[in-house]
Amino acid sequence: MNFGICNLNCIAIRKEPNNKSEMVSQLLFGETFQIVNSENQWIKIVLDFDFYEGWILKNQILELEEDTCKNIVENNSHISNELVTFITNTKGDLQTLTLGATLPFYKGNKFHISNEFYAFDGKTKSEKLTKNDILATAHIYLNTPFLWGGKTPFGMDSSGFTQMVYKINGHALFRDAHQQASQGEVLSFIEESTPGDLAFFDNEEGEIIHVGIILANHYIIHCDEKVRIDRLDQSGIYNVDTKRHTHKLRVMKQIF
Repeated sequence: MNFGICNLNCIAIRKEPNNKSEMVSQLLFGETFQIVNSENQWIKIVLDFDFYEGWILKNQILELEEDTCKNIVENNSHISNELVTFITNTKGDLQTLTLGATLPFYKGNKFHISNEFYAFDGKTKSEKLTKNDILATAHIYLNTPFLWGGKTPFGMDSSGFTQMVYKINGHALFRDAHQQASQGEVLSFIEESTPGDLAFFDNEEGEIIHVGIILANHYIIHCDEKVRIDRLDQSGIYNVDTKRHTHKLRVMKQIF
């Protein structure tokens, strides 16, 4: 089989096929993918949602038929809006889910993956929502610690943060900051932005390495050591604790 789905809360996506390799992202519950290569116990995947590539352990996922995977992708509209919750299968086994998990074929507090049915009684989101919803979701992640490659409330990086906030509210972003910077319309001044737009920041070589969500009154919420709120000006991010600029502003984008 050449397709699969994540049926654990999250698993590491690594740059190379070994456990010591850098974690470049995470695969979350309900996310589907195509298998493009294999090496021993590792498989290389391409995610259906953002086309991100990487290596995962084969025994951590559930393989699917192509038609089943396609059907899930076309009907994957419900996402968990609970910070942390539990699901139970028909055997009564408990499993943890975190904010942003996808619930295939969700209906009436139940969903299923192939022949496995689950009960879920938490809140979900299932449509494209507004920038006010973007801001509300972003604040749920406050104080989440920084984790390179992370996408959950237990640890995330700056682009994982923005991607998940947008995804939960029905809007697709690519995985990495420099990829996200290719999306949307350019804003010339902070005054042109509205809360919920994105701001991108580069390093000395001009590479975009950081992203955050613009708030009202020249503030920004972003993940730097943790998800936090700092000041934003035309120079970049001004850390309210250290009283210095930490990131150089490159461009601002309106995604929708």
